[in-house]
Amino acid sequence: MKKLFLILTVALFALGTVNAFAQEAAAATEEAVEAVEDVAAIDAVAAETEVAGDTMHHVLMQKFLEGGWGWMLPVLLCLVLGLAVAIERILYLSLSSINTKKLIKAVEEALKNGGIDAAKEVCKNTRGPVASIYWQGLDRYHQGLDAVEKAVVSYGSVQTGQMEAGLSWIGLFIALAPMLGFMGTVVGMIGAFDAIQAAGDISPTLVAGGIKVALLTTLMGLIAAVILQIFYNYIISKIDSLVNTMEDASITLMDILTVYNKK
Repeated sequence: MKKLFLILTVALFALGTVNAFAQEAAAATEEAVEAVEDVAAIDAVAAETEVAGDTMHHVLMQKFLEGGWGWMLPVLLCLVLGLAVAIERILYLSLSSINTKKLIKAVEEALKNGGIDAAKEVCKNTRGPVASIYWQGLDRYHQGLDAVEKAVVSYGSVQTGQMEAGLSWIGLFIALAPMLGFMGTVVGMIGAFDAIQAAGDISPTLVAGGIKVALLTTLMGLIAAVILQIFYNYIISKIDSLVNTMEDASITLMDILTVYNKK
């Protein structure tokens, strides 16, 4: 439930930013129209816009509107939702990372001074998958080292699955964003050819608008896919690092309990 709430919060925040962005552009357009009353004023405003208003903020908004809400908005939603899931995963994995060496040392000292129960208490008060695996293993110590090993392996798989939760959605948005962009491209090209057929003339100015819209939707889809792919690869590398840490810590736990069992 907390995971879903975090994803929805990030998504709503991003959508609110986009909405404010669109309202700002619309308000600016209305003010410009109201201020322009003759041809001389139009030329003055256009010149001022070219000099001062050609910022990345306005350029992106202009291209987004030129691409058409019908195709650009679904691609933007894929980007926003994918980023929401990716940010939630990054936060979760960041909180899962701990100083494993410090935990191992604390568990060893607890075993020496207070036994299994003290070591379990240390793991219980420590966050992260490694501490959870240690607690599961220590909880089954009285069943024998074989039971401890099985518990560590099984719960390690569970923790890995929890860390990978949501990656399938990011993969879906990575694939869906360029597909929607290409679909917009196809629709735009069909519209351009329809215009040619209706006019009976192959004029560059006649088809330029449709082709431009088609290419903008493709560009938006590719940009969204590239951004999400970067986040996806970072998350995968973070998970691989945590899994390696979990495996190494699990081996260390078995060595510690083997020594403890001989005493």
